[in-house]
Amino acid sequence: MAISTGSSPQLFALMDCNNFYVSCERVFNPSLEARPVVVLSNNDGCIIARSNEAKALGIKMGEPYFQCKPLLDRHRVRVFSSNYALYGDMSQRVMNVLGQLEPDVEIYSIDEAFFNLPAASAEFLQRTGTDIRNTIRQYTGIPVSIGFGSTKTLAKIANRLAKKNPEYAGVFVMPRARAEIEEVLGQIKVGDVWGIGSRSERKLAGRAVFTALDLSRADDSWVRRQLSISGLRTAHELRGITCFALEQNPPSQQSLACSRSFGAPVTTLAGMREATVSYISRAAEKLRQQGIKAGALNLYLTTNVFRADRPQYANSRTVTLPVPTADTSALIAEAVRCLREIYRPGYEYKKVGVVLTDLSQSHAFQPTLFAPAVKDNRKLNEALDRINAKWGRETLQYASAGLQKPWSNKRSRKSPSYTTSWQELPVVRAGG
Repeated sequence: MAISTGSSPQLFALMDCNNFYVSCERVFNPSLEARPVVVLSNNDGCIIARSNEAKALGIKMGEPYFQCKPLLDRHRVRVFSSNYALYGDMSQRVMNVLGQLEPDVEIYSIDEAFFNLPAASAEFLQRTGTDIRNTIRQYTGIPVSIGFGSTKTLAKIANRLAKKNPEYAGVFVMPRARAEIEEVLGQIKVGDVWGIGSRSERKLAGRAVFTALDLSRADDSWVRRQLSISGLRTAHELRGITCFALEQNPPSQQSLACSRSFGAPVTTLAGMREATVSYISRAAEKLRQQGIKAGALNLYLTTNVFRADRPQYANSRTVTLPVPTADTSALIAEAVRCLREIYRPGYEYKKVGVVLTDLSQSHAFQPTLFAPAVKDNRKLNEALDRINAKWGRETLQYASAGLQKPWSNKRSRKSPSYTTSWQELPVVRAGG
């Protein structure tokens, strides 16, 4: 299998927000600057973001909150529940600013984006990166790091160095000379290379491949046997050969999921139905936002596998929809039907989730002659989306989703949704 190397040399850059969730909290709460801060996962379970000050205390990523709570309390670490409405909106603001500064941008994740630049001197790139970094900070309050390299993988490494080493002031340009590049790669552990997971790192270590430089120098046929074609592409990228192009039009989404662990165990069909309707309503809203429809639906439920002292049960059901749809009421009917089939009384359920598959563009569907008649709820869905977009999620919802929602996630330390809720806008008072 041949490796595509592109038609011409390109220069890549990676912009990555520093400690993104923590940085979002700090934008609206300046008293958090220079203080240790952590953000928790759903249900306040595990640590998913740490400020540099928290990292210096030895707090690990993914560590359960209850285990490290004594350490957090002892050092007066500020703890926040995850606030995805705030983080998503701040991400969009950062990406919009970057898109205004650079025309060729690929949004890679909520806090990362690749972009292309013409080949230029290291001094010019350093100034450009600094200007972009300062502009994003000025417009959004979010600090970012930027790395430049001749491939995406080298840009990733450059970004890592820009973030980890204060002497680079948030911008690092990978050298052009091969000898200087290899000097940099020799300082990077192979497990820190983009696309090399912990399992591959252990496998490579057993064969004396410890650094990015070792991987770049390894024999092609051997790398392919050990890491498949994807690992071989990574090795080529470390050599400066472009294998991963900028994707300004990402591949079509294959599925759309919505699920959350419950804040408290659910033991009744009524409670499970409320959660199912809430999640399917959110998934349907996402379908309409993206202009797509779903042709199949999977519903699954499970008890808490970590409670060995409780009876365990898990099940799922997948159905093909009569016609592809993004209509909330139609999806609710199918999901509730699946729930009735797989629900069993006598268990403490921890989670229910929906996965929509067989996705297609709304305008691309061609009905068959014998397709069942479907009620046209487009205006109802449009009104639902407009109201919730203006006044906040679940301002208007289906009654079967429930009102109290005692099963909802625990987020006892959540900050306000400063940028997406009229009721939670920050208040500024002028001094007298």
